[in-house]
Amino acid sequence: MKLIYKQSIFIGFTILTLSACVTQKYNRQQVKSDGLYRDNNTTDTTTMANLPWKTLFSDTTLQSLIQQGIYQNLDLKQAIERIKIAEATLQQSRAAFLPSLQGDLSVTDARQSQSALNFPAGININLETQTYRAQLSTAWEADIWGKLSSAKRAAYATLLQSDAAKRAVQTQLIATIANNYYTLLALDKQLAITEQTIKIRTSDVETVKALKEGAVVNGAAVVQSEANLYAAQVTLPDLRRSIKEAENALSVLVANAPARINRTTLDQQTPYANLQTGVSAQLLQNRPDVIAAEFGFRSAFENTNVAKTYFYPALTLTASGGLSSLQLQDFFTKSIFYNLVGGLTQPIFAKGANKARLKTAQANQQIAFYTFQQTLLTGGQEVSNALYAYQTAAEKEETRAKQIASLTKAVDFTKELLRYSSATNYVDVLTSEQSLLTAQLSGINDRLQKLQSVVELYRALGGGWK
Repeated sequence: MKLIYKQSIFIGFTILTLSACVTQKYNRQQVKSDGLYRDNNTTDTTTMANLPWKTLFSDTTLQSLIQQGIYQNLDLKQAIERIKIAEATLQQSRAAFLPSLQGDLSVTDARQSQSALNFPAGININLETQTYRAQLSTAWEADIWGKLSSAKRAAYATLLQSDAAKRAVQTQLIATIANNYYTLLALDKQLAITEQTIKIRTSDVETVKALKEGAVVNGAAVVQSEANLYAAQVTLPDLRRSIKEAENALSVLVANAPARINRTTLDQQTPYANLQTGVSAQLLQNRPDVIAAEFGFRSAFENTNVAKTYFYPALTLTASGGLSSLQLQDFFTKSIFYNLVGGLTQPIFAKGANKARLKTAQANQQIAFYTFQQTLLTGGQEVSNALYAYQTAAEKEETRAKQIASLTKAVDFTKELLRYSSATNYVDVLTSEQSLLTAQLSGINDRLQKLQSVVELYRALGGGWK
């Protein structure tokens, strides 16, 4: 017994040693993760990526839409199903260590040709036989070179990659719902300003007509005022179409048929101001697509290990046994049979299949590593872009407010001059009014840019899944 125990230890040690010679242990790859945020050299590791999304978005209507999207979005449901596929693959790779077992129960009726047997004349034999068989068979492959272990680790990495990919879908979903919601509010605001402008210009047309009656302006001013009114009215259909399209997009994101979306107003939105990015190295832990890309590389690494093992012999054990008899009444007496086979199979000529498998696996591993690097760099780019977008929006908001105030005064002044002085004409009024409307609409876009840049920064840092 002690000898058997020592032999088992020796065999196990030998297998581990041989396996280590063929397959390699995965070590996390070193990638450049510092300094990815341009002009942002903070050492503070506090990041808004750790905020719950309900903290970032204070609008309860938006919160409800996001929650509905997380529960119902079809892209997210597909990602969950991919996790189930990866789980099944992992379970299968774990079961590969166990021997297979199958049962077989058969009855065979066979008849020989008398002329084919070539017996002498006068010999009478039974040409028909029935064989009754019941057997169990099993097969097991020893994991000498680590093929099964590497395949299991590859499947586990794929599972983790699928889970990270699902989180990436969720972060993108939250950002997309928020951005579309803010776009819808901005369109509402633009529509309201345009409708208010139309009311003002309608009144202006009546005023200019009255001034013409008083010989203050001529007929050209009347038709110019009417054209100015039509220029505002013609934008209404496109604005209303854009609102419908934004509502439809939000409906699909929450897996509903296109319908009206309940919402608040743009003026009620307060952008989150504490934009802490942490250090760029934290993208490796916070950003789901970066995490998924790293697990993708790890899976490819283990697949390369698997490809290497095909160049070495495989040790298999097969066994079968059961009952077999030509007579049913003798089925349980003197009918036991079995066989046990241990085999060592060494590939000699596989028509280049093993070499092709290894080259393919190595190339896929390198592709996965490049994808990992690219995803990390893209993350840094998106964080930097979102920060710049927020900064420029804030700068524009301040200047735009001054511009709108000045243009409002310009409109009032030119209208007054038109009433009481010949020093101006309606072209001046038209120009100032058009400039005011453009500035007001641009101010809404500035506000939208500020709100959406916060959303994009949150997503780029990896927020929304914790």
